[in-house]
Formats: sequence, structure tokens, C-alpha cells
Amino acid sequence: MLMNMKNLLAVAHKNHFAVPAFNISSNMLLSGVIQASEEKSAPVILAIHPDELSFVRPSFIKAAIDEAINTSVPVCIHLDHGSSMAQIMQAIQCGFTSVMMDASTLPLEENIAICKKVVELAHAVDVSVEGELGTIGTTGPEAEAGTEEIIYVNPDDVVTFVEGTGVDTLAVAVGTAHGIYPKDKKPELRMDLIQEIASRVDIPLVLHGGSANPEEEIVKAVKLGINKINISSDIKDAFYQKCREVLANPTLREPNSIYPACIDAMMTVARHKIDLFNATGKASLY
Repeated sequence: MLMNMKNLLAVAHKNHFAVPAFNISSNMLLSGVIQASEEKSAPVILAIHPDELSFVRPSFIKAAIDEAINTSVPVCIHLDHGSSMAQIMQAIQCGFTSVMMDASTLPLEENIAICKKVVELAHAVDVSVEGELGTIGTTGPEAEAGTEEIIYVNPDDVVTFVEGTGVDTLAVAVGTAHGIYPKDKKPELRMDLIQEIASRVDIPLVLHGGSANPEEEIVKAVKLGINKINISSDIKDAFYQKCREVLANPTLREPNSIYPACIDAMMTVARHKIDLFNATGKASLY
């Protein structure tokens, strides 16, 4: 069931759960995420970053759309961290049902102006829009782009931004970073910020950098109002760690000999995230 983000997250917002946004950059990850969501009867967001889109090529979106149409669970196909109007327009033309315009490093007024323009264009063709306030950190070169210093969102700016842009959902910087945290770096999730923001605006809130965070913090964040959580590194790490193990056998060369075990390893993580976000069984609400 292919849906846009607005309609998908409206149900999560009303029923106090979070929908996982799994970054997919290969057909194997796409297949595993869909299978795990079907097993858990959970809605899912297929997230694709512009760098990932350039790798898999726009034709890959046709496969994602086909999977979404033919599955029994609600699916949104979302452009993650779009940073230019050209990327936004390409995503809409490819068939994405949701786009993110990340202008969070710009001054607030410029961020509002750009996101408002994206909203006007996207809403005209029933595509939802996510914006971002504050900046997400990064844990290294294999993680999605972020800033060296996390800039926590200002709750006063949230109201101004939402009213000025009309975005359907908002990513808020509350202390997370993209990627797997090294041993000497720990996330500091600001629960007080999540609670305050949720009390000021009545739209679904997004947590970026959801991989490798303490589970009790994730559970609490969902209860406080987070309705979408981005997961990329956790599922990819599980997939490729298993891939390295399988490829220790030098005689293997067929994809259907190598990848099934890797997909299973990734699905184990995906199923756990779905449970953690309280999304299991929620497909029945749509």
C-alpha cells in the first residue's frame, strides 16, 4: 500500500508509535525491509539519500514502488536529506511520495523560505514534505553527512518554522548523530526538548540518527512524541558483517548463495527496531 508521509504518520501521531525509516541502497536491503515489515504487520518508510539514489539510479525507485503497491503494509518512499531544489524535483519525478528539504545549516529565515517553496511544489502533486531544525552530528566518513557540533533545536523556532512553511513533519536536533557511535562518544538525547516541542506543535516529529542509541531512550522518545525514526547504519552493519563472514568461503560467487544469510541478519535488526518503536501490528490501523 503506497502512501505519502502525511497520511502515514498521521496514524502514528494519533496512536503514539513511531514508523521506522530504513535507508535502503540495494535491492537486498529493499527486500529485507519489506519482508520484515510484512512479518511484523508494521508500516514502513523506505528512505533513500541523494547519494544512495545516485548509486542505485532512479530506475531503482520503480522497484520500490512496485514492492510498496504489492505489499499488505503501508509504505512511504522518502527522499532523505535532500539539499537542493534539483534533488527535490528529481525525487518527485521518480515517484517518491515524500521528500525532505534539509536547509538546517542556513539561517532560519532562509530555511523557512526554501521549505515553503518545496511545500508549495510538492503538495501540488500530493507529495509530503519534511523539514529540519538544528543540526544532526556525524560519527565518521561512512555515516551520512552531519556537522561536527550538534546544534540543539530552539523550541521557539519550531513554532515559527511550522507556521511559516506548512511542512508535514519536522526533524528536530535533540542530540543524536548519524552512524554508529564509537566507544568514546555517546549520544545525549534531550528528552526535555522533545517534550517541549511536542507540546508546542501538533505535527509528527522525526528523530534522525536513530542507530546505536540506548534503547530505553528511544522508547521514551516515542512516548514523548517522536513518530518517525531514521535507521541506516544498524541494518547495513548487520548486513555487511554477515556478508564478510559468508565471503570467507572463497568458492561462493552466486548472489543467491551469498546474500540470503545477509538479508536474514539485517531483518533480525529491522524486526527488533519495529518492536522497539511500538510499530508491530499497527498496519491494521490503516
